[in-house]
Amino acid sequence: MFQRFYPKEEINSTYEIDFEQWYELGYRGIIFDVDNTLVEHGAPADDRAKELFKRLHALGFSTLLLSNNKEPRVKSFCEAVTGATYMYKAGKPNPRGYEQAMARMGTDCGNTLFVGDQIFTDVWGANRAGIYSILVRPIHPKEEIQIVLKRYLEKIVLFFYHRRNG
Repeated sequence: MFQRFYPKEEINSTYEIDFEQWYELGYRGIIFDVDNTLVEHGAPADDRAKELFKRLHALGFSTLLLSNNKEPRVKSFCEAVTGATYMYKAGKPNPRGYEQAMARMGTDCGNTLFVGDQIFTDVWGANRAGIYSILVRPIHPKEEIQIVLKRYLEKIVLFFYHRRNG
């Protein structure tokens, strides 16, 4: 019933993902959500995020920030993490934004990862676009009210996901 919302993988943090292994497996593009995936909601790019993008680009990955947020927020973050591109007001979970992101990176659904913290926008959209989806835990519990409400529904989906996947 909830399978369309299930991530392919769940990890505690973006910063715990073994990106070197994904590169060895043939993945070449990574689409990231920004808020609560890379930094706290609304926070600027920190040193950890900047170092991550340097490492990813040195490995040979293309990266793109895909956000439903407005351009000033996404652009300022992107400018701080040299080498990434961005799309704002992406309309997640509509797969069109993910497809456009892959076109801009020169990748396809077979060699692109998506990393995000929300099931009903990030993961569902990536799944609809045929991209391997990685769900990470939100960095910080402080969120906008509409996201807090969605988190209650996510708990139901995750209950069944964990029950199915042990």
